[in-house]
Amino acid sequence: MIEIQNLSKRYGDLIAVDDLSLHVEAGELLVLLGGSGSGKTTTLKMVNRLIEPTAGRVMIDGQDVGGIAPYELRRGIGYVFQRVGLFPHMTVGENIAISLTLLGWPPPRIRDRVAELLELVELSPGVSADRRPSDLSGGQQQRVGVARGLAAAPHVMLLDEPFGALDPLTRDRLQQSFLRIRKQLELTAIFVTHDMAEALLVGDRIGIMRDGKLIQIGTPRDLLRSPADDYVRQLIETPMRQAQVVDALLEDTSS
Repeated sequence: MIEIQNLSKRYGDLIAVDDLSLHVEAGELLVLLGGSGSGKTTTLKMVNRLIEPTAGRVMIDGQDVGGIAPYELRRGIGYVFQRVGLFPHMTVGENIAISLTLLGWPPPRIRDRVAELLELVELSPGVSADRRPSDLSGGQQQRVGVARGLAAAPHVMLLDEPFGALDPLTRDRLQQSFLRIRKQLELTAIFVTHDMAEALLVGDRIGIMRDGKLIQIGTPRDLLRSPADDYVRQLIETPMRQAQVVDALLEDTSS
């Protein structure tokens, strides 16, 4: 579904992404993992041409995205931001309906679609559609952001640290909710995060980036069994060490 071929992005002497190649199968969720400055978000934004590459190309369903007008390309790609980016002066329903309004859908069809999407992300249409984003919790706002990304029924979703700013309980609920939605809709997705535990939980495969380069890509089991270098090993050891501490605490309380 998505193929990235020798993709690079330079800003003067700075190489943000360096000769990156990978593919994402239809229905797969690929996590791009790395620290600040690793190139993961730049890569994500080159998929839908929010950033234009210096070299290389991105293919979606066999088409070079460089030959598609950006506004047409983005109609078929859902995008979810970490900070949501809801318009405060618009209602929840109006926020979700932005792309549908631009596509010229008639109002009754838009209302039905908004209600369908709110139910999909586990928000009550009758309660939520007419509220302002400021009336919602952070987790509810992020659910609206996911609904907005799904509005035009895309087959591809791009998610840029969508749950990173949320508390652990809300984050866990939204991770599980998104995984259910993704499987239900058979979405192909690229999911950016800096959190290895999150990557292991949500990803079919994980691509680890550092200094603009792809260091290793594979299933969570592949990475756990055979980390490519010390950097990957350290990333993996962090959630494992935390799990061991929790296990030790549980043993102490049961003794």
